[in-house]
Amino acid sequence: MPLGLKNRRKNKARDSSTLVDNEGGPAWRGASPGALSPSAGGPGLPAPPPHARPKLVFHTQLAHGSPTGRIEGFSNVRELYAKIGEVFEIPASEILFCTLNTHRIDMDKLLGGQIGLEDFIFAHTKGLKKEVDVFKAEDALGLTITDNGAGFAFIKRIKDNSIIDRVKVILIGDHIESINGQDVVGCRHYEVAKMLKELPKGQTFTMKLVETTKAFGIEPRSRGGRPGGNSKISTGRGTLRLRSKGPATVEELPTEFEEKAIGKVDDLLENYMGIRDTELAATMVEVGKDKKNPDEFAVALDEALGDFAFPDEFVFDIWGAIGDAKKGRL
Repeated sequence: MPLGLKNRRKNKARDSSTLVDNEGGPAWRGASPGALSPSAGGPGLPAPPPHARPKLVFHTQLAHGSPTGRIEGFSNVRELYAKIGEVFEIPASEILFCTLNTHRIDMDKLLGGQIGLEDFIFAHTKGLKKEVDVFKAEDALGLTITDNGAGFAFIKRIKDNSIIDRVKVILIGDHIESINGQDVVGCRHYEVAKMLKELPKGQTFTMKLVETTKAFGIEPRSRGGRPGGNSKISTGRGTLRLRSKGPATVEELPTEFEEKAIGKVDDLLENYMGIRDTELAATMVEVGKDKKNPDEFAVALDEALGDFAFPDEFVFDIWGAIGDAKKGRL
């Protein structure tokens, strides 16, 4: 690859192999590229004191049913969950994830790094625990992992007719608590995806899962969107962008270029790593949109997100996606 990308290593080990097979075909059920998911975010300043944070008030309910509460004064996802926990007098650790403007498990509406200023927040809490044995007959299991930004990885999409799809007790939205007895609470989505990828083919493995608390007893198995959907990042006039490192900021809605680039980069994250993470994709687009060449982009990406150890081929494809979006080819 005549791009000089190998010069960006900075003494960091890289794994040039992909973590999952390319499973991004048309037969997926779950979230669309426009869906949100939490992420570690990029580097930034320390969180500001509470009096300096945006004074915005949001309405919230528990997804399975509750009175309406009001929350404010949060700067990241963990603080948001803590505020919701205070309102409903539950531990923040009981919250698996939140959706925007719907109580359903709709992965197109998943709360991530951005909240529309007029969005209504529904919190999905821990429900039934279950232990599931899965025989890994193929390398690709057919699931996509995301996480809630506060230590819980969960299933975001399941491919039709895949290994996981045939295990009907496994649901979109299920939190993965352990794999073969190894606790994965606190692990990021890419770490969980890597563990599942590395399980040996032809053997049975066990997952401990936690469903969300269901309203009215039963809901359909899939409440996700469809690939190729065109979900907007928010419905409000602007967005509150949450960052794990640095203050929350009120921003304008993403431009058409940013929306298309973020969607394509999110697709590439799924194809290479088995995860979907719109906030991570947005950070990568933000890093790359003003860079002049792939080498400059690779160095900047290392500085911002070096812990992910992205392979060179992936970085090159991300650069290409950003360039295509700039030129209107997406």
